[in-house]
Amino acid sequence: MSAVKVEFDPKNMPFRRLGPSGLRVPVLSLGGWLTLGGTVIGDPVKDIIKVAFDNGINMFDTAEAYAKGKSEEEMGRVIKELGLRRTDLIITTKLFWGLRGGPNDGGLSRKHIIEGTKECLERLGLDYVDVIFAHRPDASVPMEEVVRAFNWVIQKGWAFYWATSEWSAFEIEEAQHVATKLGLHAPIAEQCQHNMFHRERPEKEYRPLYKKYELGTTVFSALASGLLTGKYNNGIPEGSRFDMHSSFFKGTVDSLQKEEGLAKINKVKELTALAENELGCTVTHLALAWVAKNPNTSTVILGASRPEQVLDNLKALDVIPKLTPEIMDKIEEILQTKTAPTPTFGRPALDSYGRL
Repeated sequence: MSAVKVEFDPKNMPFRRLGPSGLRVPVLSLGGWLTLGGTVIGDPVKDIIKVAFDNGINMFDTAEAYAKGKSEEEMGRVIKELGLRRTDLIITTKLFWGLRGGPNDGGLSRKHIIEGTKECLERLGLDYVDVIFAHRPDASVPMEEVVRAFNWVIQKGWAFYWATSEWSAFEIEEAQHVATKLGLHAPIAEQCQHNMFHRERPEKEYRPLYKKYELGTTVFSALASGLLTGKYNNGIPEGSRFDMHSSFFKGTVDSLQKEEGLAKINKVKELTALAENELGCTVTHLALAWVAKNPNTSTVILGASRPEQVLDNLKALDVIPKLTPEIMDKIEEILQTKTAPTPTFGRPALDSYGRL
């Protein structure tokens, strides 16, 4: 790589361990889904990544499928042009869909995991990534093959850790059992959707995994694809995500005209009033802080099409300490989406020092 031009300064960014690993990741990170290499190319990509890096964000997430590989290419190019030290960075990418239509050009076969990883590194222009994710589960491949292949990638030094994305708790559990049985590397994190309107899987289904394996989450869509910014309260603005990717979000856009969607918009309006009147922030900052406050969240992946969006989203860090139990209760009163606790079947609850 080229000479280092920029020294990393974490500023006031808090860091957390990624699941059970020793890897420290920033509470807020930056992702390339739908933006970097897609709707945003060239110098604007550099501007966005530089602003993020200059403000304590050193974790950048991408995938082979993002913009058909262009996201990885743009990210790798910018890292070189900015002269960022590789050891200062946490780079994550994901495998599953591949870029071609051949029978072995996707999925989680040993063949695609190994060949796909090599291609990801070529596009990024890097010798290794910090974490490589299985972008989706693959029911057609034995779990032992999947675990062995990712373990091999780690042994080769192409990645330090592996993780999952949008896997069920059952599938994560199976991977853990296979890894333990064979003495291989197990997944350390799950990249899942988690926001005020999407809670069942991250808060209930994964609940046993957090304690059993110290699983951490790298959250995407913390703003519900922009719904929790309030921008869609009165329709679909031109140039917005729902407008620019209308076919991808068609189902979501259509749902906003129905009873369930209109109810969500009303909740966003109530959350907006709470954020502005009691916390002195925007509903965007509140929604990001709410996800970051969850103890199982390792990092919240931001999406941005402009540097100004990164700077604005960073204000969520100031809101996290303001989310007192009283405020959290008020949020729950508005949302009415809290997941049910683990049933006790009539047995008395353990005290606060008891272990579940």
